[in-house]
Amino acid sequence: MKIGAVMFFTTESMQPAPLARLLEERGFESLWVPEHTHIPSSRKTPYPAGGPLIRPYYDIMDPFLALNTAATVTTKLKVGTGIALVAQRDPIVTAKMVSTLDQLSRGRFLFGVGNGWNQDEIENHGTDFASRHKLARERIEAMKAIWTQEEPEYHGELVRFDKMKQWPKPFQKPHPPIIVGGVFPYAARRAIRYGDGWIPRADRLEKDGIGVILDKFRVMAKEAGRDPASLPITIFRVPDVLDQLKFCQEIGVDRVTFTLPAEREDKILPIVDRWSELKRQLGD
Repeated sequence: MKIGAVMFFTTESMQPAPLARLLEERGFESLWVPEHTHIPSSRKTPYPAGGPLIRPYYDIMDPFLALNTAATVTTKLKVGTGIALVAQRDPIVTAKMVSTLDQLSRGRFLFGVGNGWNQDEIENHGTDFASRHKLARERIEAMKAIWTQEEPEYHGELVRFDKMKQWPKPFQKPHPPIIVGGVFPYAARRAIRYGDGWIPRADRLEKDGIGVILDKFRVMAKEAGRDPASLPITIFRVPDVLDQLKFCQEIGVDRVTFTLPAEREDKILPIVDRWSELKRQLGD
């Protein structure tokens, strides 16, 4: 089971380059960065974790620039968006950013995607909140065409462009893995339809919690004609509890990530030390 870290980088936190070097030196697999372009002062939708929205949500750096910095100072560490808000992104521009980062990292980019929960934020980008899922799907389909075709074109209900040329193509073929984040069953269906993996919301790492959900997901995948092995599971923000991590191994989770706070090195290093020991105990 692979182990990575997810962090909101801010001007006051440990920076991407030294953290990436540290994670690679310790043998961790990946570094993930969330995305929020901004946080409106109004709030039509509540913060999913409950309570007030924490400051790093609006302090966070651009994920692609942070990840490129991390990739530049490493050779093995994978870098991923955790997650990119596709419903807020122009697909032509994003396709070039993804393929460029994948080329510069020599195939180490993981494209974690999601459709967002903050209605105000989404609508500030000119996106209709109710149709964001369809828009995100069409944008991903359009990006796949750009990455894999010499003269791509796309004609959907919400995304349209005629034949065009865009390079570079991604280093990974046919493109970096598209790992879809979100709750069961809605995001699970999206992952099966156009993804290369799923990031479920895993509030309960128990057999009657995420264990049941993953069983249902694999059945859904087979019924849709997808091999469940082609849709690996990534679980974000897992606790530092050895028994729960072993359970993730037992049920076939491909990757887990632990959360690092938006803090300086003195707060980050003890957490990385703790996870290095857990990694050793898991045999990873």
